[in-house]
Parts: sequence; structure tokens; C-alpha cells
Amino acid sequence: MAKEPQQLPAVHEAWLPREHSLHRPRHGGRQLTALISALVFFVTPTLLWVFGVRPTEIENHALAGFPSMSQGWAFFTSLPTWATDQLSFRSAAIEAADGISRGLFGESAPHDQGGTSNSGPLPGSPPPANSETPGPQSGPVDKAGYRQVIEGSNGWLYYGVDAEAKCAPTRALSDTIDRINQVRDIVQASGRKFVWVVPPDKSTMVPQFLPTSYPGKDCHDAGEAPTWAQLDAAGAIDLRPELQQVTAQLGRPVFPPEDTHWNDEGSLTLTRNVAEAIQPGVTKTWTSPAIGTWNGTADLPKLLGRSGEKTSTLYNLDPDGTTNRAGPIVTNLDTPVRRIETPITGTIDKKTLVYGDSFTIASSRYLVGAFSNLTMLNYSTSKTTAAQAVDEFVNSDVVVLETVERTVSGGALPFFDDGFIDQLRTQLAQHPIG
Repeated sequence: MAKEPQQLPAVHEAWLPREHSLHRPRHGGRQLTALISALVFFVTPTLLWVFGVRPTEIENHALAGFPSMSQGWAFFTSLPTWATDQLSFRSAAIEAADGISRGLFGESAPHDQGGTSNSGPLPGSPPPANSETPGPQSGPVDKAGYRQVIEGSNGWLYYGVDAEAKCAPTRALSDTIDRINQVRDIVQASGRKFVWVVPPDKSTMVPQFLPTSYPGKDCHDAGEAPTWAQLDAAGAIDLRPELQQVTAQLGRPVFPPEDTHWNDEGSLTLTRNVAEAIQPGVTKTWTSPAIGTWNGTADLPKLLGRSGEKTSTLYNLDPDGTTNRAGPIVTNLDTPVRRIETPITGTIDKKTLVYGDSFTIASSRYLVGAFSNLTMLNYSTSKTTAAQAVDEFVNSDVVVLETVERTVSGGALPFFDDGFIDQLRTQLAQHPIG
């Protein structure tokens, strides 16, 4: 019987002689270090969560939720965003990085670069400003290099999207206005009144503290005048002249240094102009006495990983000259918020929908005082369907569209979807008012 060839005992490759071609050295020390680092990285946030430490919103958006497996491959691409937002010590880390950067280099850490999209590693050339109609090749552009926050002089901060929207719009301004006019025509054809108001950007109203150079400055400056010329021609309420008068009366800007939204004087200006557009002369009995000041958290420092505060004068709104109707500010308009009060002299008593953005939120204290039957809704929300939003149009006699300048400049208005406009046309045609 033939003997089987002798089998050598199994030997780990690290135990083979160094001269052997299959020899592989062990990396036990390195592997242990990597394992400990991974455990610290993953276990520390979990332990902090167990002991009550929670991540906070340090940027201008809600914390990302855990992605769903139903998203397909997007589950994996969404994980980094979720993991980043859930780091409970992230705020302290960003503040430390910012402090080190300022101490060593005299400028903030560059973690706010990249605009609103990360479409490329290098800055792209700015496309034509809104004074020109984009050509056939004006599709998605490389927006990397724009700043989320522009740091000006004397501690003033500006939202970088003010510039980015004019330099890299998703659609031509003329197309944006055409679509808003479609909405206007549909609303008016149903017998309802339509008012469009455009709050100006902070960079438009307070340009004196902007730096002499920043990404997008040239096309932003070139696009401002043509933008407002087209908005004025389209019949939008232009608040700039009155805001300039208020600024002169106050001896200070109507915007705070570290927030992208205006102070209460801007909110009163919007409320007064909208009311006059709906019912001329209605504000002649109004008084708005100052009653104190209030402090809040400024939004722009959050984008830099810092904290900041804003201070504003607080006012009453007395439509009849004596009765205060100003209410608490409404902080969330993701679903319709309705306020109904007894009509008095100086209030608008028609059912009114204000379909707007964060400037509607900023102005909500005074809007609720000017109307006896008011509904407010954010057009940039996933918590209200298009059909539900259309229902709010149907249930209103007056529709006020509020769109901040940068949103109009960039063309980023979600209700431009053809499906929404078609639903609006159908439902309002079926529910006209006399």
C-alpha cells in the first residue's frame, strides 16, 4: 500500500522563516491600535448618549435622520451625513478648530466652503449674472468655492447664498417670474386676490460691511440692479425704499450683524405693505409702539460652528390704535398654521393665506395682528403635500406669496413643479369665488 506524502503541519505565515516567499510579518501592534481607535470612535458617542448627552443642531438644518433601507444605494451615501450630525461633541470640535485656525492663521477654519453643493473639488467660473439669459449650456454648474457665510467688517456676517443665487441660478430669472405669473393668473382667474412680496437680501440692504473681495462678488454686484428691475416690472412689492427710510429714522440697519433675517422693523414693514396691497388705507389707524427688546440665537454663526446672539426691539401692533394684536412668533410653518381672531378696525377680515419662507416666520408676530383670519405655510416643506398646499389656496380669499430675494434669484422655488401648478389650476377653477 502506497504511503501518502507527508503533510507539513499548518503554520501561520508569520511563523515561516523570513526567507520563505510566503512569509508575512505580523502587525499585531498596529492592528491593536486600529482596533482601539475604532472602538473609541464608535463606542464613545454611544456612551455619551446613554448618559444623556445629545447632538444639537449647530447648522441651519435639522439633524439628519437614520437613512432607510428602502432608499437603495442612497442608504450608504446618506450614512456619512447621519453619522456626522449625530456626533454629540461636534460643536466643541468645530469651535476648537476655528479657534486654532484664527490663532495661527488669522482667519476662520474653512469648513464652510463649498456652497450648497459639493459638485467638484475646485471652484468653477461664475456663470453670467441675472442680467443675462443663460445659454443652452447653462445647466448644473460647479458651485464649489462659494462660502456659506461671508465674513465682513466689524463682525458682520452675510449668508453666502445671497451671492451664489445670482451667480449660479438653477433657472433664468425671466423663467422664474414667468412661473410666478402663472400662479398669479390662476389665483386671479378664480376670483381671488394675489399679492407677491420679495424681502431683500441682507447683502442688498446692508452692503457697507461686505468685504472688498469674496467668491461671487462680481456677478452678485452685476446682477442686483437687473434683478430688481425685473421684479419691479413683474409687480412684486419692493420693500427697499421703505426699509431705507426706516434705516435713516433708526440710525442703524434693519438687519442684525450676525443673522440673515431682519429685525422687527423689517417684519412690520412687510406686514404694513402687504396689508396696504390687499386693502389700501387699512393701516391708517395702525400704531406700533416699542415695548422693549428681545434676544435670540443668531443663525449665521451656527454655519461657522460658533454661537452668536441677535437683539431686536419688540413692538406691539394695534390695528385700531389701541388694541394690541401682535402675537408670539410662529417658529414652524411646515404644516399650515391658522390664526382666527375677532375682526376690529384696521384688520383685514378676508381669509388670507401667506405662502412663504423663513421671512414669513420672522414676520409672523405682526402678520397675525393684521389679519382676523390668517393661514401661514412654508412652501419649502416635505411635511405638507402638494395637494394639502393647494387646499389652502382653495380655502383662501387672498393669497400672499412671500419669496426672499435670493430664492427668486436662484429659481429654487419648489412649487414650480408642473404637477403643483396643474393641481392648483384644476382645483381653483373648480372652486371659484365671487
